[in-house]
Amino acid sequence: MPTTVGVPRETFPGERRVAIAPRQCEQLRKSGIDVLIENAAGVEAGFPDDLYVSRGARFGDRASVFKEADLIAQVRCLGANPDAGRSDIAMIRPGQAFIGFGEPLTALKEALRLAEAGASVFALELIPRITRAQSMDALSSMATISGYRAVLLGAMHLPKMFPMLMTAAGTVTPAKVFVLGAGVAGLQAIATARRLGAVVSAYDVRAAVKEQVESVGAKFVMLDMEAESAEGKGGYAKAMDETFYRRQRQLLTDVLREQDVVITTAAVPGRKAPILITSEMVQAMSSGSVIVDIAAERGGNCEATLPGETVQHGGILILGPLNVPSSVPFHASQMLSSNITAFLRLLVPNGSFAIDGTDEIIRSTLVTHEGRVVHPQVAELVAASRVTGGEVTA
Repeated sequence: MPTTVGVPRETFPGERRVAIAPRQCEQLRKSGIDVLIENAAGVEAGFPDDLYVSRGARFGDRASVFKEADLIAQVRCLGANPDAGRSDIAMIRPGQAFIGFGEPLTALKEALRLAEAGASVFALELIPRITRAQSMDALSSMATISGYRAVLLGAMHLPKMFPMLMTAAGTVTPAKVFVLGAGVAGLQAIATARRLGAVVSAYDVRAAVKEQVESVGAKFVMLDMEAESAEGKGGYAKAMDETFYRRQRQLLTDVLREQDVVITTAAVPGRKAPILITSEMVQAMSSGSVIVDIAAERGGNCEATLPGETVQHGGILILGPLNVPSSVPFHASQMLSSNITAFLRLLVPNGSFAIDGTDEIIRSTLVTHEGRVVHPQVAELVAASRVTGGEVTA
């Protein structure tokens, strides 16, 4: 019998994405993988049920999906959907595998629950940044959308236009956009702001990204400070000490005074986002300026950010959008589906599901298996929480 991948409807409030888009169903079937979709799972992303049927997928209710599927593909597994996701725990079968975002470095209680249920969980956040895994890099896919969307949010709320215009009424000067953090989201924000005609500059603690910033049309802002060790494992920015961030904030204040829109993107996996813009720095900005803080889900890079809200702070508008990729569900689902499909092909190479512990990608993403938390870093965090009297209990 072919391996069956089940795709349940997302239950996290406001989540509009779907884990598998119709166009990937044909590819999966050719790889010997049967696709079982919960009724209406893709409707909010713009994919009606009949479109899935035309690509060879089957449909069923939620209970049928969990009962029949060998693997469950979700945008948000239990760790990233701890409240609404609880109702699915009773339907999990020992040996069943889950693929999706799961907040593995922070959702420790949920990891234990999934282990106790006998589930094998693969967290997309842990895909290693190696060449062979580029097609599976879901974090980068979603960051691309977040960077694009952040610029549009800034443009809609700024009381100015982005491009320079030569009109009969005179010249309209271009808006100035500053991007903090030049990862995937930051680079996409730069490229999008440039397309809209803004004058763009950017800063990142990793001086090595200067060439990338300039390649997409922005000026790289150099600060007079030491940052040789600012790049961590996998090319991500790593957390620095408070002395570093204090000096950084002092130097950035002068830069912020000149900006119309500031987009902050700095995040460290599994950690609270660093505060890069204090309330005092916000007050130094020009009235009418806009801050779009897409690190809001990790607490935000701006001290005045309220996650999920838009606030005024001394004439400055601060946006703290959450789940930004879900606001563009059609293409977000297509991109995520492509990443998950590539991962499924690795897990089911010949139509039969098997966990190859020697494969770096599989080993790096496997969080729970055979009743245990098997990922070394997650297991260490679980153990530390027990020792220090945290909330995680067996």
